Amino acid sequence: MHPIAKKIDKKVFRLVGEAADSLNRPCYVVGGYVRDLFLGRHSKDIDFVSVGSGIEIAEAITKIIGKGAHLNVFKNFGTAQVKYRSLELEFVGARRESYRRDSRKPIVEDGSLEDDLSRRDFTINAMAISVNENGFGTIVDKYNGVEDLDNKIIRTPLDPDITFSDDPLRMMRAVRFATQLQFDILPDTFDAIKRNASRISIISKERIVDELMKIMASPTPSIGWKLLLDSGLLHLIFPALAQMKGVEIVRGRGHKDNFYHTLTVLDNVAKQSDNVWLRWGALLHDIAKPATKRWDDRVGWTFHNHNFIGAKMIPRLFREMKLPLNEKMKYVQKMVELHMRPISLVEDGVTDSAVRRLLVDAGDDIDDLMVLCRADITSKNEDKVRRFLENFDILRQKMDEIEAKDKLRNWQPPVDGLEIMQTFGLKSSPMVGIIKDAIRNAILDGDVENTHEAAHAFMLKVAADNGVYPVIQSNTDETAK
Repeated sequence: MHPIAKKIDKKVFRLVGEAADSLNRPCYVVGGYVRDLFLGRHSKDIDFVSVGSGIEIAEAITKIIGKGAHLNVFKNFGTAQVKYRSLELEFVGARRESYRRDSRKPIVEDGSLEDDLSRRDFTINAMAISVNENGFGTIVDKYNGVEDLDNKIIRTPLDPDITFSDDPLRMMRAVRFATQLQFDILPDTFDAIKRNASRISIISKERIVDELMKIMASPTPSIGWKLLLDSGLLHLIFPALAQMKGVEIVRGRGHKDNFYHTLTVLDNVAKQSDNVWLRWGALLHDIAKPATKRWDDRVGWTFHNHNFIGAKMIPRLFREMKLPLNEKMKYVQKMVELHMRPISLVEDGVTDSAVRRLLVDAGDDIDDLMVLCRADITSKNEDKVRRFLENFDILRQKMDEIEAKDKLRNWQPPVDGLEIMQTFGLKSSPMVGIIKDAIRNAILDGDVENTHEAAHAFMLKVAADNGVYPVIQSNTDETAK
Protein backbone atom coordinates (compact mmCIF):
# COMPACT_ATOMS: atom_id res chain seq x y z
CA MET A 1 0.00 0.00 0.00
CA HIS A 2 1.30 3.45 -0.96
CA PRO A 3 1.89 5.59 2.16
CA ILE A 4 -0.70 8.15 0.98
CA ALA A 5 -3.31 5.40 0.62
CA LYS A 6 -3.12 4.78 4.35
CA LYS A 7 -5.12 8.00 4.69
CA ILE A 8 -8.18 6.22 3.29
CA ASP A 9 -7.84 3.30 5.70
CA LYS A 10 -10.97 4.48 7.47
CA LYS A 11 -14.35 2.97 8.18
CA VAL A 12 -16.27 4.76 5.44
CA PHE A 13 -13.89 3.57 2.70
CA ARG A 14 -13.89 0.02 4.04
CA LEU A 15 -17.70 0.04 4.02
CA VAL A 16 -17.83 1.28 0.43
CA GLY A 17 -15.37 -1.46 -0.51
CA GLU A 18 -17.59 -4.00 1.26
CA ALA A 19 -20.62 -2.77 -0.70
CA ALA A 20 -18.69 -2.98 -3.99
CA ASP A 21 -17.39 -6.47 -3.18
CA SER A 22 -20.93 -7.65 -2.42
CA LEU A 23 -21.80 -6.77 -6.03
CA ASN A 24 -18.47 -8.03 -7.38
CA ARG A 25 -17.69 -4.52 -8.71
CA PRO A 26 -14.29 -2.77 -8.84
CA CYS A 27 -14.63 0.58 -7.05
CA TYR A 28 -12.20 3.48 -6.65
CA VAL A 29 -11.88 6.84 -4.91
CA VAL A 30 -11.12 9.30 -7.72
CA GLY A 31 -10.51 12.89 -8.70
CA GLY A 32 -10.21 15.84 -6.39
CA TYR A 33 -10.32 13.83 -3.19
CA VAL A 34 -7.25 11.82 -4.22
CA ARG A 35 -5.47 15.00 -5.31
CA ASP A 36 -6.21 16.63 -1.98
CA LEU A 37 -4.89 13.61 -0.07
CA PHE A 38 -1.48 14.30 -1.59
CA LEU A 39 -1.77 18.04 -0.97
CA GLY A 40 -2.89 17.59 2.63
CA ARG A 41 -6.14 19.46 1.98
CA HIS A 42 -9.33 18.45 3.75
CA SER A 43 -12.45 17.60 1.77
CA LYS A 44 -15.88 16.29 2.81
CA ASP A 45 -16.89 15.47 -0.78
CA ILE A 46 -15.67 12.04 -1.91
CA ASP A 47 -16.14 10.76 -5.47
CA PHE A 48 -16.23 7.05 -6.26
CA VAL A 49 -16.14 5.38 -9.66
CA SER A 50 -17.16 1.79 -10.20
CA VAL A 51 -16.76 -0.36 -13.28
CA GLY A 52 -20.49 -0.95 -13.69
CA SER A 53 -23.43 0.80 -12.01
CA GLY A 54 -22.46 3.39 -9.44
CA ILE A 55 -26.08 3.69 -8.38
CA GLU A 56 -26.18 0.06 -7.25
CA ILE A 57 -23.12 0.56 -5.03
CA ALA A 58 -24.72 3.69 -3.55
CA GLU A 59 -27.86 1.70 -2.74
CA ALA A 60 -25.78 -1.08 -1.20
CA ILE A 61 -23.71 1.24 1.01
CA THR A 62 -26.88 2.97 2.19
CA LYS A 63 -28.24 -0.38 3.40
CA ILE A 64 -24.94 -1.28 5.09
CA ILE A 65 -24.70 2.05 6.93
CA GLY A 66 -28.37 2.00 7.82
CA LYS A 67 -29.70 4.75 10.04
CA GLY A 68 -28.28 8.17 9.26
CA ALA A 69 -27.47 7.52 5.60
CA HIS A 70 -29.54 9.45 3.05
CA LEU A 71 -29.60 8.34 -0.60
CA ASN A 72 -30.37 10.52 -3.63
CA VAL A 73 -30.43 8.89 -7.06
CA PHE A 74 -30.11 10.85 -10.33
CA LYS A 75 -30.98 8.23 -12.95
CA ASN A 76 -30.81 10.64 -15.88
CA PHE A 77 -27.13 11.22 -15.08
CA GLY A 78 -26.34 7.72 -13.87
CA THR A 79 -25.16 9.07 -10.51
CA ALA A 80 -26.13 8.79 -6.87
CA GLN A 81 -25.26 10.65 -3.69
CA VAL A 82 -25.14 9.33 -0.16
CA LYS A 83 -25.04 11.84 2.67
CA TYR A 84 -23.73 10.44 5.91
CA ARG A 85 -22.98 12.69 8.86
CA SER A 86 -20.73 15.46 7.47
CA LEU A 87 -19.72 13.47 4.37
CA GLU A 88 -21.11 13.55 0.84
CA LEU A 89 -20.31 10.40 -1.14
CA GLU A 90 -20.83 10.60 -4.90
CA PHE A 91 -21.09 7.42 -6.98
CA VAL A 92 -20.93 7.01 -10.75
CA GLY A 93 -20.15 4.25 -13.19
CA ALA A 94 -17.01 4.52 -15.32
CA ARG A 95 -17.77 6.38 -18.55
CA ARG A 96 -16.37 7.30 -21.90
CA GLU A 97 -17.43 10.56 -23.55
CA SER A 98 -17.62 12.13 -26.98
CA TYR A 99 -18.52 15.72 -27.83
CA ARG A 100 -20.32 17.75 -30.48
CA ARG A 101 -18.64 20.91 -31.73
CA ASP A 102 -21.43 23.22 -30.55
CA SER A 103 -21.87 21.87 -27.03
CA ARG A 104 -19.85 20.96 -23.94
CA LYS A 105 -22.46 18.35 -23.00
CA PRO A 106 -20.95 14.97 -23.82
CA ILE A 107 -22.48 11.87 -25.31
CA VAL A 108 -21.88 9.38 -22.49
CA GLU A 109 -21.40 5.61 -22.73
CA ASP A 110 -20.33 2.98 -20.24
CA GLY A 111 -16.57 2.59 -20.17
CA SER A 112 -13.56 1.20 -18.36
CA LEU A 113 -11.65 2.82 -15.51
CA GLU A 114 -9.02 3.86 -18.05
CA ASP A 115 -11.72 5.53 -20.18
CA ASP A 116 -13.01 7.37 -17.13
CA LEU A 117 -9.64 8.66 -15.99
CA SER A 118 -8.59 9.72 -19.51
CA ARG A 119 -11.68 11.96 -19.88
CA ARG A 120 -10.78 13.98 -16.78
CA ASP A 121 -9.50 17.51 -17.10
CA PHE A 122 -5.99 17.33 -15.62
CA THR A 123 -3.52 14.65 -14.63
CA ILE A 124 -3.66 15.69 -10.99
CA ASN A 125 -7.40 14.90 -11.06
CA ALA A 126 -6.97 11.63 -13.01
CA MET A 127 -5.78 9.37 -10.19
CA ALA A 128 -7.74 6.62 -8.44
CA ILE A 129 -7.32 4.48 -5.31
CA SER A 130 -8.98 1.07 -4.99
CA VAL A 131 -11.32 0.46 -2.04
CA ASN A 132 -12.02 -3.21 -2.78
CA GLU A 133 -10.69 -5.56 -0.10
CA ASN A 134 -8.43 -7.27 -2.62
CA GLY A 135 -6.04 -4.46 -3.54
CA PHE A 136 -7.30 -1.86 -1.03
CA GLY A 137 -5.16 1.27 -1.32
CA THR A 138 -3.69 0.48 -4.75
CA ILE A 139 -3.10 3.71 -6.69
CA VAL A 140 -3.95 3.92 -10.38
CA ASP A 141 -1.91 6.75 -11.89
CA LYS A 142 -1.55 6.14 -15.61
CA TYR A 143 -0.98 9.83 -16.42
CA ASN A 144 1.69 10.57 -13.76
CA GLY A 145 -0.52 12.79 -11.64
CA VAL A 146 1.61 12.19 -8.55
CA GLU A 147 4.69 13.38 -10.41
CA ASP A 148 2.84 16.47 -11.65
CA LEU A 149 1.73 17.24 -8.10
CA ASP A 150 5.35 17.03 -6.96
CA ASN A 151 6.42 19.31 -9.81
CA LYS A 152 3.44 21.63 -9.35
CA ILE A 153 2.28 21.30 -12.94
CA ILE A 154 -1.15 21.57 -14.56
CA ARG A 155 -1.50 19.53 -17.76
CA THR A 156 -4.14 17.44 -19.48
CA PRO A 157 -4.10 13.61 -19.63
CA LEU A 158 -4.69 13.61 -23.40
CA ASP A 159 -4.13 16.07 -26.25
CA PRO A 160 -4.89 19.50 -24.72
CA ASP A 161 -6.41 20.83 -27.95
CA ILE A 162 -9.00 18.06 -27.88
CA THR A 163 -9.53 18.43 -24.11
CA PHE A 164 -10.19 22.17 -24.31
CA SER A 165 -12.15 22.12 -27.55
CA ASP A 166 -14.44 19.38 -26.20
CA ASP A 167 -15.13 21.22 -22.95
CA PRO A 168 -13.87 24.83 -23.01
CA LEU A 169 -14.74 25.30 -19.33
CA ARG A 170 -11.60 23.27 -18.65
CA MET A 171 -9.57 26.30 -19.75
CA MET A 172 -11.09 28.30 -16.90
CA ARG A 173 -10.51 25.38 -14.55
CA ALA A 174 -6.84 25.24 -15.56
CA VAL A 175 -6.46 28.90 -14.62
CA ARG A 176 -8.41 28.37 -11.41
CA PHE A 177 -6.31 25.39 -10.27
CA ALA A 178 -3.09 27.22 -11.15
CA THR A 179 -4.30 30.11 -8.98
CA GLN A 180 -5.59 28.09 -6.03
CA LEU A 181 -2.61 25.71 -5.89
CA GLN A 182 -0.02 28.17 -7.23
CA PHE A 183 0.99 25.60 -9.86
CA ASP A 184 2.35 26.30 -13.35
CA ILE A 185 0.33 25.42 -16.44
CA LEU A 186 2.59 23.37 -18.70
CA PRO A 187 3.63 25.52 -21.74
CA ASP A 188 2.11 23.07 -24.27
CA THR A 189 -1.12 23.07 -22.28
CA PHE A 190 -1.17 26.87 -22.02
CA ASP A 191 -0.52 27.24 -25.73
CA ALA A 192 -3.55 25.03 -26.35
CA ILE A 193 -5.64 27.38 -24.19
CA LYS A 194 -4.52 30.27 -26.40
CA ARG A 195 -5.43 28.35 -29.54
CA ASN A 196 -8.85 27.38 -28.22
CA ALA A 197 -9.74 30.56 -26.30
CA SER A 198 -12.55 31.46 -28.72
CA ARG A 199 -14.34 28.23 -27.76
CA ILE A 200 -15.20 29.84 -24.42
CA SER A 201 -18.17 31.42 -26.23
CA ILE A 202 -20.22 28.21 -25.79
CA ILE A 203 -19.85 28.34 -22.00
CA SER A 204 -22.53 30.11 -19.96
CA LYS A 205 -21.63 33.22 -18.00
CA GLU A 206 -22.83 31.48 -14.84
CA ARG A 207 -20.22 28.72 -15.27
CA ILE A 208 -17.50 31.26 -15.98
CA VAL A 209 -18.40 33.36 -12.96
CA ASP A 210 -18.32 30.27 -10.74
CA GLU A 211 -14.67 29.78 -11.72
CA LEU A 212 -13.92 33.50 -11.32
CA MET A 213 -15.34 33.46 -7.80
CA LYS A 214 -12.97 30.61 -6.90
CA ILE A 215 -10.07 32.56 -8.39
CA MET A 216 -11.08 35.61 -6.35
CA ALA A 217 -11.20 33.55 -3.16
CA SER A 218 -7.65 32.28 -3.71
CA PRO A 219 -4.70 33.54 -1.63
CA THR A 220 -3.19 35.46 -4.59
CA PRO A 221 -6.00 36.22 -7.07
CA SER A 222 -3.73 38.15 -9.44
CA ILE A 223 -2.21 34.86 -10.66
CA GLY A 224 -5.51 33.92 -12.29
CA TRP A 225 -6.22 37.32 -13.83
CA LYS A 226 -2.73 37.46 -15.37
CA LEU A 227 -3.21 33.99 -16.84
CA LEU A 228 -6.61 34.99 -18.22
CA LEU A 229 -5.02 38.03 -19.87
CA ASP A 230 -2.03 36.17 -21.30
CA SER A 231 -4.21 33.32 -22.62
CA GLY A 232 -6.56 35.65 -24.51
CA LEU A 233 -9.53 34.57 -22.40
CA LEU A 234 -9.87 37.87 -20.53
CA HIS A 235 -10.63 39.85 -23.71
CA LEU A 236 -13.50 37.45 -24.37
CA ILE A 237 -15.02 37.05 -20.89
CA PHE A 238 -14.33 40.49 -19.37
CA PRO A 239 -13.31 43.01 -22.07
CA ALA A 240 -13.75 46.05 -19.80
CA LEU A 241 -11.01 44.74 -17.52
CA ALA A 242 -8.72 43.81 -20.41
CA GLN A 243 -9.00 47.39 -21.72
CA MET A 244 -7.16 48.62 -18.63
CA LYS A 245 -3.93 47.03 -19.84
CA GLY A 246 -1.29 49.19 -21.48
CA VAL A 247 0.56 52.48 -21.12
CA GLU A 248 0.14 55.47 -23.41
CA ILE A 249 2.97 58.00 -23.69
CA VAL A 250 2.62 61.65 -24.69
CA ARG A 251 5.62 64.00 -24.69
CA GLY A 252 7.66 61.43 -22.85
CA ARG A 253 5.14 61.05 -20.03
CA GLY A 254 3.25 57.82 -19.52
CA HIS A 255 0.63 56.84 -16.98
CA LYS A 256 0.99 53.64 -14.97
CA ASP A 257 -0.44 50.42 -16.35
CA ASN A 258 -3.81 50.40 -14.63
CA PHE A 259 -4.34 46.67 -15.15
CA TYR A 260 -1.22 45.67 -13.23
CA HIS A 261 -1.80 48.39 -10.65
CA THR A 262 -5.27 46.94 -10.10
CA LEU A 263 -3.87 43.45 -9.58
CA THR A 264 -1.42 44.79 -7.00
CA VAL A 265 -4.30 46.46 -5.16
CA LEU A 266 -6.31 43.22 -5.37
CA ASP A 267 -3.49 41.17 -3.84
CA ASN A 268 -2.96 43.81 -1.15
CA VAL A 269 -6.62 43.54 -0.19
CA ALA A 270 -6.47 39.72 -0.30
CA LYS A 271 -3.67 39.80 2.27
CA GLN A 272 -5.94 41.70 4.64
CA SER A 273 -9.44 40.34 3.98
CA ASP A 274 -11.23 37.15 2.91
CA ASN A 275 -14.27 39.23 1.88
CA VAL A 276 -14.58 38.25 -1.78
CA TRP A 277 -16.81 41.25 -2.54
CA LEU A 278 -14.22 43.66 -1.16
CA ARG A 279 -11.81 41.90 -3.53
CA TRP A 280 -14.24 42.57 -6.39
CA GLY A 281 -14.30 46.19 -5.27
CA ALA A 282 -10.51 46.24 -5.53
CA LEU A 283 -10.61 44.64 -8.99
CA LEU A 284 -13.12 47.22 -10.26
CA HIS A 285 -12.06 50.33 -8.36
CA ASP A 286 -10.35 51.87 -11.42
CA ILE A 287 -12.54 50.24 -14.08
CA ALA A 288 -13.50 53.64 -15.56
CA LYS A 289 -9.95 54.84 -16.10
CA PRO A 290 -9.86 53.84 -19.79
CA ALA A 291 -13.07 55.83 -20.35
CA THR A 292 -11.87 58.89 -18.42
CA LYS A 293 -8.23 59.02 -19.53
CA ARG A 294 -7.28 62.46 -20.88
CA TRP A 295 -4.06 64.30 -21.62
CA ASP A 296 -3.78 67.81 -20.14
CA ASP A 297 -0.79 69.90 -21.25
CA ARG A 298 -0.65 71.51 -17.81
CA VAL A 299 -0.73 68.45 -15.55
CA GLY A 300 -0.25 65.41 -17.79
CA TRP A 301 -2.54 62.39 -17.66
CA THR A 302 -5.84 62.74 -15.82
CA PHE A 303 -8.69 60.39 -14.94
CA HIS A 304 -11.23 62.89 -13.62
CA ASN A 305 -14.31 61.41 -11.91
CA HIS A 306 -13.26 57.84 -12.69
CA ASN A 307 -14.64 56.79 -9.31
CA PHE A 308 -18.13 58.18 -10.00
CA ILE A 309 -18.26 56.94 -13.58
CA GLY A 310 -16.91 53.57 -12.44
CA ALA A 311 -19.69 53.29 -9.87
CA LYS A 312 -22.26 53.90 -12.62
CA MET A 313 -20.67 51.12 -14.68
CA ILE A 314 -21.00 48.48 -11.94
CA PRO A 315 -24.68 47.51 -12.48
CA ARG A 316 -24.12 46.98 -16.21
CA LEU A 317 -20.94 44.98 -15.63
CA PHE A 318 -22.66 42.81 -13.01
CA ARG A 319 -25.55 42.15 -15.40
CA GLU A 320 -23.20 41.23 -18.23
CA MET A 321 -21.09 38.96 -16.02
CA LYS A 322 -24.15 37.38 -14.35
CA LEU A 323 -22.93 38.52 -10.95
CA PRO A 324 -25.64 39.08 -8.32
CA LEU A 325 -27.74 42.23 -8.73
CA ASN A 326 -28.38 42.63 -5.03
CA GLU A 327 -26.72 44.11 -1.96
CA LYS A 328 -23.39 42.60 -3.04
CA MET A 329 -23.50 44.69 -6.20
CA LYS A 330 -24.43 47.83 -4.23
CA TYR A 331 -21.56 47.17 -1.84
CA VAL A 332 -19.04 46.93 -4.70
CA GLN A 333 -20.55 50.05 -6.24
CA LYS A 334 -20.05 51.89 -2.95
CA MET A 335 -16.41 50.79 -2.73
CA VAL A 336 -15.75 52.00 -6.28
CA GLU A 337 -17.47 55.35 -5.74
CA LEU A 338 -15.85 56.13 -2.38
CA HIS A 339 -12.34 54.76 -2.87
CA MET A 340 -10.91 58.22 -3.61
CA ARG A 341 -12.53 59.98 -0.65
CA PRO A 342 -10.08 59.05 2.12
CA ILE A 343 -7.12 59.84 -0.14
CA SER A 344 -8.55 63.25 -1.00
CA LEU A 345 -9.14 63.91 2.70
CA VAL A 346 -5.52 63.11 3.44
CA GLU A 347 -4.33 65.40 0.63
CA ASP A 348 -6.72 68.30 1.31
CA GLY A 349 -6.64 68.22 5.09
CA VAL A 350 -8.76 66.30 7.55
CA THR A 351 -11.69 68.49 8.60
CA ASP A 352 -14.43 67.37 10.98
CA SER A 353 -17.06 68.12 8.34
CA ALA A 354 -15.40 65.97 5.69
CA VAL A 355 -14.91 63.11 8.12
CA ARG A 356 -18.58 63.24 9.16
CA ARG A 357 -19.64 63.03 5.51
CA LEU A 358 -17.35 60.08 4.87
CA LEU A 359 -18.68 58.21 7.90
CA VAL A 360 -22.28 58.82 6.86
CA ASP A 361 -21.72 57.81 3.22
CA ALA A 362 -19.69 54.69 4.02
CA GLY A 363 -21.81 53.53 6.97
CA ASP A 364 -20.89 50.09 8.28
CA ASP A 365 -18.55 49.58 5.34
CA ILE A 366 -16.07 52.24 6.45
CA ASP A 367 -13.53 49.69 7.73
CA ASP A 368 -13.59 47.80 4.41
CA LEU A 369 -13.21 51.08 2.54
CA MET A 370 -10.11 51.93 4.55
CA VAL A 371 -8.63 48.50 3.76
CA LEU A 372 -9.15 49.21 0.06
CA CYS A 373 -7.71 52.71 0.29
CA ARG A 374 -4.57 51.56 2.06
CA ALA A 375 -4.18 48.79 -0.51
CA ASP A 376 -4.44 51.40 -3.29
CA ILE A 377 -1.14 53.02 -2.27
CA THR A 378 1.20 51.18 -4.63
CA SER A 379 3.87 53.78 -5.39
CA LYS A 380 7.49 52.63 -5.78
CA ASN A 381 8.47 55.72 -3.76
CA GLU A 382 8.81 54.36 -0.22
CA ASP A 383 8.75 57.81 1.38
CA LYS A 384 5.50 58.64 -0.43
CA VAL A 385 3.92 55.37 0.68
CA ARG A 386 5.04 55.90 4.27
CA ARG A 387 3.68 59.46 4.28
CA PHE A 388 0.29 58.38 2.92
CA LEU A 389 -0.05 55.51 5.38
CA GLU A 390 0.86 57.77 8.31
CA ASN A 391 -1.78 60.25 7.16
CA PHE A 392 -4.30 57.41 6.90
CA ASP A 393 -3.52 56.58 10.53
CA ILE A 394 -4.27 60.19 11.46
CA LEU A 395 -7.52 60.02 9.50
CA ARG A 396 -8.45 56.76 11.21
CA GLN A 397 -7.89 58.33 14.63
CA LYS A 398 -9.99 61.35 13.66
CA MET A 399 -12.77 59.06 12.41
CA ASP A 400 -12.78 57.11 15.68
CA GLU A 401 -13.00 60.33 17.69
CA ILE A 402 -15.90 61.75 15.66
CA GLU A 403 -17.72 58.42 15.55
CA ALA A 404 -17.46 58.09 19.33
CA LYS A 405 -18.86 61.61 19.75
CA ASP A 406 -21.47 61.83 17.00
CA LYS A 407 -22.48 58.17 16.34
CA LEU A 408 -22.77 58.80 12.62
CA ARG A 409 -22.63 55.30 11.15
CA ASN A 410 -25.86 54.68 9.22
CA TRP A 411 -27.00 58.13 10.36
CA GLN A 412 -30.14 59.77 9.03
CA PRO A 413 -31.08 63.43 9.72
CA PRO A 414 -33.54 63.80 12.64
CA VAL A 415 -36.03 65.48 10.28
CA ASP A 416 -37.05 63.37 7.28
CA GLY A 417 -38.85 64.12 4.03
CA LEU A 418 -42.25 63.04 5.36
CA GLU A 419 -42.11 65.53 8.22
CA ILE A 420 -41.09 68.29 5.81
CA MET A 421 -44.06 67.54 3.52
CA GLN A 422 -46.51 67.40 6.43
CA THR A 423 -45.19 70.60 8.00
CA PHE A 424 -45.45 72.68 4.84
CA GLY A 425 -48.27 70.86 3.06
CA LEU A 426 -45.93 69.90 0.23
CA LYS A 427 -46.10 66.98 -2.14
CA SER A 428 -42.93 65.18 -3.21
CA SER A 429 -41.01 67.90 -5.04
CA PRO A 430 -37.54 69.46 -5.50
CA MET A 431 -38.27 71.85 -2.62
CA VAL A 432 -38.52 68.93 -0.19
CA GLY A 433 -35.07 67.79 -1.32
CA ILE A 434 -33.65 71.32 -0.98
CA ILE A 435 -34.83 71.62 2.62
CA LYS A 436 -33.74 68.06 3.52
CA ASP A 437 -30.25 68.52 2.01
CA ALA A 438 -29.83 71.85 3.80
CA ILE A 439 -30.59 70.20 7.15
CA ARG A 440 -28.24 67.30 6.42
CA ASN A 441 -25.38 69.56 5.35
CA ALA A 442 -25.78 71.92 8.27
CA ILE A 443 -25.58 69.07 10.77
CA LEU A 444 -22.58 67.46 9.05
CA ASP A 445 -20.83 70.84 8.87
CA GLY A 446 -21.36 71.26 12.60
CA ASP A 447 -23.53 74.38 12.19
CA VAL A 448 -26.64 72.72 13.66
CA GLU A 449 -26.85 70.25 16.54
CA ASN A 450 -27.81 66.70 15.71
CA THR A 451 -31.14 66.90 17.57
CA HIS A 452 -34.71 67.00 16.36
CA GLU A 453 -35.39 70.33 18.05
CA ALA A 454 -32.42 72.08 16.42
CA ALA A 455 -33.07 70.45 13.04
CA HIS A 456 -36.76 71.43 13.14
CA ALA A 457 -35.94 75.05 13.90
CA PHE A 458 -33.39 75.12 11.07
CA MET A 459 -35.96 73.55 8.74
CA LEU A 460 -38.37 76.44 9.39
CA LYS A 461 -35.62 78.96 8.66
CA VAL A 462 -34.54 77.34 5.39
CA ALA A 463 -38.14 77.03 4.24
CA ALA A 464 -38.87 80.67 5.04
CA ASP A 465 -35.74 81.74 3.10
CA ASN A 466 -37.28 79.90 0.12
CA GLY A 467 -40.73 81.43 0.58
CA VAL A 468 -42.29 78.31 2.08
CA TYR A 469 -44.26 78.45 5.34
CA PRO A 470 -45.97 75.91 7.60
CA VAL A 471 -49.60 75.13 6.91
CA ILE A 472 -52.04 76.24 9.60
CA GLN A 473 -53.48 73.16 11.26
CA SER A 474 -57.18 73.67 12.07
CA ASN A 475 -58.52 72.24 15.33
CA THR A 476 -61.37 70.02 14.20
CA ASP A 477 -62.80 69.82 17.71
CA GLU A 478 -63.05 73.60 18.01
CA THR A 479 -64.53 73.83 14.49
CA ALA A 480 -67.22 71.33 15.44
CA LYS A 481 -68.26 73.49 18.39
